[in-house]
Amino acid sequence: MSSDGAYTRLRVPVSVTPARLEHLCWALVVVSLVGDVVTTFVGLHLGLAESNPIALRAIEGYGLLGMLALKGFAVGVGLLCRPLLPEEYRPIIPAGLAIPWLGAVCINLYMISLVI
Repeated sequence: MSSDGAYTRLRVPVSVTPARLEHLCWALVVVSLVGDVVTTFVGLHLGLAESNPIALRAIEGYGLLGMLALKGFAVGVGLLCRPLLPEEYRPIIPAGLAIPWLGAVCINLYMISLVI
């Protein structure tokens, strides 16, 4: 079987190194963290309820500081695990933090839109 060369690899026009990708993912962590915290507290202010029992206890007991402590703990675990991975796999850590938080932001925005 031979190839006529029609199936070439798709190349991204920008050079993305693992380190650059990791930096972009950490920036996404910051954006998603802030978005999750803000939309959570806006939703709570509008009468919505927190569905995560751990976050609920932290918020009820300590308010914003409790929520930030939970997020800080998650980021801290990620930073501690980071050196355990080879460089090319390190972007998975911030991606693993950012993706669920971005999902939470989308859910929060949807729930807020139902209330207002």
